[in-house]
Amino acid sequence: MVDSHMVTVEPLGVEVACREDQTILDACLRAGVWVPHSCTHGTCGTCKAELVDGDVDHGDSSSFALMDFEREEKLLMCCARPRGPVVVEADMDADEETPSHAVDDYTGTVTLVEDIALDTRRVVVELDREIAFDAGQYMAWQLPPALVGGREGVTRTYSMANPPSSGRTLEFHVRRTPGGACSDGWVFAGLAAGDVVRLTGPYGRFVVRMSRPDRAVLVAGGTGLAPIASMIRRVLLDGPSEHGPGPAHLSLYQGARTRAALYDVALFSDLAARFPDRFTYRPCLSEEEAEGYASGMVTDVLAADHETLRGHVAYVCGPPAMVDAAMRTLMSKQLFPRDMYREEFLDESNRAAGTVRSPLIKR
Repeated sequence: MVDSHMVTVEPLGVEVACREDQTILDACLRAGVWVPHSCTHGTCGTCKAELVDGDVDHGDSSSFALMDFEREEKLLMCCARPRGPVVVEADMDADEETPSHAVDDYTGTVTLVEDIALDTRRVVVELDREIAFDAGQYMAWQLPPALVGGREGVTRTYSMANPPSSGRTLEFHVRRTPGGACSDGWVFAGLAAGDVVRLTGPYGRFVVRMSRPDRAVLVAGGTGLAPIASMIRRVLLDGPSEHGPGPAHLSLYQGARTRAALYDVALFSDLAARFPDRFTYRPCLSEEEAEGYASGMVTDVLAADHETLRGHVAYVCGPPAMVDAAMRTLMSKQLFPRDMYREEFLDESNRAAGTVRSPLIKR
């Protein structure tokens, strides 16, 4: 039997029971106690907290996100496991729209696997029960042990592309990573309708702020479109929330090199036609010219379209280089960091190489 210990989370003053084989973040989120987090894999540093008292096993904490000299006084909540009673102090910068849905385990049945773009597949999973989540959040997929040398508890994370109103049927976009245990070794190697997938979630704080009526600019690269698609569907199709009606207008800038790498163009074109006063769609190709598509890097098209973005809010998701370029473009157009929300899609190669992104801009 695995021992459990009490973890006190300050400044909330709440106590959470945490097993020795469980991360402190997992225990908190399952208990409905929200603490800042983003990647959940020890890479980004968003969940770094003060270790006020007690001892922990730092697990797989990246030495880039948590340096060796910090480990007596700090911890990454997504990796640290208690070795006795522990007191931690988290940077609780929560607002009224911070996600608060408790994390839980789900069993899903795959209903659809289809190619939608170059090295990109859509996977639709029917859950065993409804899940409540905020548009932009993600799930952790439990990899079959046979794919990872018999190891248990190995996960990969993917954002939902469906709106929260579809809490039983989840849609994911998976990009093939050569040698990737989940994408290359599972999704692109035979995952099919009828297969069972075990998922845990929801996770993440990259969510649409329904209380903000500001016009919104959304920039997506690759499968970074998934959480952005969930946000757009949430605002246009699900109606107002308890916090407000959401952005007055949405402008989606979706970037790819060629048409072969761009997907769901028809979906967003249709939404633009259905909601002309609330949604604008700008598909962008950087290495191909085609009728109906803007030519150039997505950030260049964005910059050319707007003299200023003052008074807007921005949501950006995709590969790190694209996200960084978008941040620079948005700030050059007079958008402040407090009005920008971002999520970077990192794979295991980024983690192995120590790629760490600064959490200074809201995630």
